[in-house]
Amino acid sequence: MTNNLDDLYEEYGRYIYHLCLKLTRNKEEAEDVMQDVWVKVIRYSDRLDTIDHLKGWITTICMNTFRDRYRKNIRHSEHVMNQPPTLDVPILDLVPSDTLTPGQIVEQNDIQSIVRQKIDKLDEIYKTTIEYFYVYQYSLNEIAEEMKVSIGTVKSRLFRARKYLKELMIEDRATHEYVIA
Repeated sequence: MTNNLDDLYEEYGRYIYHLCLKLTRNKEEAEDVMQDVWVKVIRYSDRLDTIDHLKGWITTICMNTFRDRYRKNIRHSEHVMNQPPTLDVPILDLVPSDTLTPGQIVEQNDIQSIVRQKIDKLDEIYKTTIEYFYVYQYSLNEIAEEMKVSIGTVKSRLFRARKYLKELMIEDRATHEYVIA
């Protein structure tokens, strides 16, 4: 069996290395991926006799290994930032939190209050459409049935309501910083 693995490495080793290099674009990373690929090949070496297309099988192992490493690195980098070695902050303080800070809560409440006031200034038809869609989370079909109009009319009203709401927000200097022009 060892002889068979040696032959397999002789035949496909360069190919797999170049594939790893092409995928990673980094020599050290390519060597790591290649090593992982060959560990998996050795782990399943007892099945080599049943495999019809060895090159395709090894290529699939290579692609899956690269994909798994890439996903793992992405997940890892979401929570660990590149930081200077002299940083005196615990790593957990750098992990983003799902809970809002008191300042963010106050700002969110202010924005909700301001938006509510601006929605109240809209014409009744636009105000109702916005409330059905965003507050009560009705679908376009449900809004159309409730208001006894077509879906196209609901879409138009929703578009216009957003436009008018944005204009009201921009006109008010106090809310100008919350609006993306």
